[in-house]
Amino acid sequence: MDRSHRLILVVCLGAGWTTLLDQSILNVNVPAMRASLHASDAALQWIMAGYSLTFGLALVPAGRLGDMYGRRALFAGGMALFGVGGIVAACADRDWLVAAARLTQGLGAGTVNPQIIGLFQDVFQGRDRVRALGAYAVVGGLSGSVGPPLGGLILQLAGPDPGWRLVLLANLPFVLLTVPLALRLLPAGRPRGHRTDLDLPGLLLLGAATLGLILPLVGTSGGWRWAGLAALAAAGFVAWERRYNATGRTALLLPALTRNRGYVLGTLVAMFHFGATLALNLVLSIFLQDGLGFSAPAAAAMALPGAVGFAAASMASASMVARYGRRGISVALAVAAACVAADAAAIALLGDRGLIAALAVGQLLIGVTGGLVNAPNQALTLAHAPAGANGLSAAILQLSQRLSASVSIAAVTGIFLGGAVAGGAGYRGALLHGVLLCLALVVLALLFAVADGARPGRHGAREPHPLEVARS
Repeated sequence: MDRSHRLILVVCLGAGWTTLLDQSILNVNVPAMRASLHASDAALQWIMAGYSLTFGLALVPAGRLGDMYGRRALFAGGMALFGVGGIVAACADRDWLVAAARLTQGLGAGTVNPQIIGLFQDVFQGRDRVRALGAYAVVGGLSGSVGPPLGGLILQLAGPDPGWRLVLLANLPFVLLTVPLALRLLPAGRPRGHRTDLDLPGLLLLGAATLGLILPLVGTSGGWRWAGLAALAAAGFVAWERRYNATGRTALLLPALTRNRGYVLGTLVAMFHFGATLALNLVLSIFLQDGLGFSAPAAAAMALPGAVGFAAASMASASMVARYGRRGISVALAVAAACVAADAAAIALLGDRGLIAALAVGQLLIGVTGGLVNAPNQALTLAHAPAGANGLSAAILQLSQRLSASVSIAAVTGIFLGGAVAGGAGYRGALLHGVLLCLALVVLALLFAVADGARPGRHGAREPHPLEVARS
């Protein structure tokens, strides 16, 4: 990897750090934010889940525009929008305004991230590409390590308010540094000279289907009617995509991707695993503070083993995928499912001290398995991307993750906040139900990973490593 490529990697990792830190640093701030803003449960769910919703919906058009017109301007513009959203959220005095600012931040982050993965696909080849994806996963793990204790430390030093506001501003220095570096160092890209199809109707239908799932989860009246809207929007989305493809235009669901079973199954693995992980980390953080009376720094310390384990395992994941391929991912997911099931048993059977110890061990193992799943699954899945659609393939992968995260976070926090009442027993039962939902998501990810390993014609053979696959 030459110097110019290393500089591109540094800028991309800086942007990834900024947007991923934003996801982890807020977990320990929910109780402080709720008390300061007198926020309703629904508003808190929107603040936490809305970021992933707009993040996901922005990914495909941003990835497609990056493929066609270059990534530099979209990268810098998305980072700037992300920073502005953070400033508005930190200065807000109404819960709905914080939620709206978080939606804006998600839009900015969703514009940036397909450019990161797209640049990895465009600029790097072979082993360098796998290393770049692995470094991105390590950054995710490190941001997960630093985010909770940093948020807890800020709250400890500044108090609940303005502490939670300063937490929302913690990413601003990274934004101010990353934007000018991106404008200077990233390749501009050359417009290809022809119009690109953004498939906005398809994107709106997909957004309506996701919104129809989220609204009843955040306590909006008319629950089953919203579920009906989600079903209708999903059916309309499928019908529209078929029609759009038939016209010869580039639909949101690119046939070259949707007909590739390896890409589809790998995307499903990423979707369910990502949603389960984010929802589990968030609900455990809230439980430790509200249910067991932990301070924010103490709750953050409980997240450290898993985050450190994730980062360490991510560093070794390139070797694992080269040796074991999809089978290694399946084994890691099986261990993760066993750990979440053990967490559920500990919640039901152990006292407070035993539960704390069990959760710490469980979080460490879940973090390690996450590091062994995330980057390898991403590398193997994106190896199926057709030429000229690197940004789009990465965007679809991340879109599935973010929409899953928005629905999973809304569902799990809704279960917990709705079921928790004063006293340990109420919190325990609510946590158990939330953890069981996360377990179901991990099991689904495992089933899709096993199905991918048993694809017809594979005969149990090892998944080809990306180094063995022709450049996408």
